Amino acid sequence: MKKTGFIILTVVVVIITAFRSTSALSVEPAAAVPDSVMRSVYEEAKTPYKYGVVMRGGKGTKVDSPSVFRYGDRWYMVYIVFNDLGYYTSLAVSDDLLTWRARGIILDQGSGGWDTMQAAGYIALQDPVWGGTNELATHDGDYWMSYLGGALEGYETEPLSIGMAHTNIPDAPYPWMRISQNPVLFTDQPDTRWWEKATLYKSSVLLDQNRTLGHPFVMFYNAKTEGVERIGMAVSDDMKRWRRYGDDPLIDNGSGISGDPQVVRMGDVWVMFYFGAFWRPGAFDTFACSYDLVHWTKWTGPDLIASSEPWDAKYAHKPWVIKHDGVVYHFYCAVGDEGRVIALATSEDVRGVKSK
Repeated sequence: MKKTGFIILTVVVVIITAFRSTSALSVEPAAAVPDSVMRSVYEEAKTPYKYGVVMRGGKGTKVDSPSVFRYGDRWYMVYIVFNDLGYYTSLAVSDDLLTWRARGIILDQGSGGWDTMQAAGYIALQDPVWGGTNELATHDGDYWMSYLGGALEGYETEPLSIGMAHTNIPDAPYPWMRISQNPVLFTDQPDTRWWEKATLYKSSVLLDQNRTLGHPFVMFYNAKTEGVERIGMAVSDDMKRWRRYGDDPLIDNGSGISGDPQVVRMGDVWVMFYFGAFWRPGAFDTFACSYDLVHWTKWTGPDLIASSEPWDAKYAHKPWVIKHDGVVYHFYCAVGDEGRVIALATSEDVRGVKSK
């Protein structure tokens, strides 16, 4: 009997140990990213040449939150539009990353459901390798986006939740298909954490081939509690069912906004581009680095983008950063004398130079 009890106890211990070793909450703290690496990331990603405004809204609209990808031999930008009722999502195309032409709406208002007035989309599953293809991976044969959704009119009127949509033609101005009549993440779920009780905001989904966290899909998003926005994450095996990961935010600057994360891979370091606002003056783009996707070292040096020109005099924020043919392109939302527009800064002076 004692031997049987010992065997049972041993099995239980082994099961518990195995569970802990694969649990999303059991990742041991990784070493902080050294200052020398942080500095090298800054030098690699900085874009001191402001090219100017590349996308404007039509009459009575404002544009925001660009995400740029490669498909075939052309470049595409998914961006969001505000029309006083709320957000919808549009597509633009370019041959050179500099001159953009609007194609049409791909995620519209008027669903009649939880996202009928807010439908702000962001591309998912882009090649995360810095200087890589910048193409989108597929899952179940389709291309994907996550989106911010809400039922109420106005500018980001709470509550906002996160939904998913997909298509097999990401280069065409046709509606993407929402996966269900319900959001995949919202504030009233049992696993909602202390820092995301009020509302959820922009999300970005990474395909992690190495399953660093035990799952192939990792969503980074910002959310708000008591007026402060922080960045955290969730994980999924199928892009439809998502589970929050960890108890605390990944990026927390104590006040104001830390938002709109985009994660890329530079060598053995993960780099998260994000924007900050109001925890010091203005709105600006910065970054953090990690070795394990869980523990992040924040850059405290010069901003990647900050206000300096008439078109971004009020805000220069909400990054989407890619590298192509040795040049870094930093797309961002600019607010200034032209209203809310999308602007571009680059690592080299590209005026008059065409990208392939």
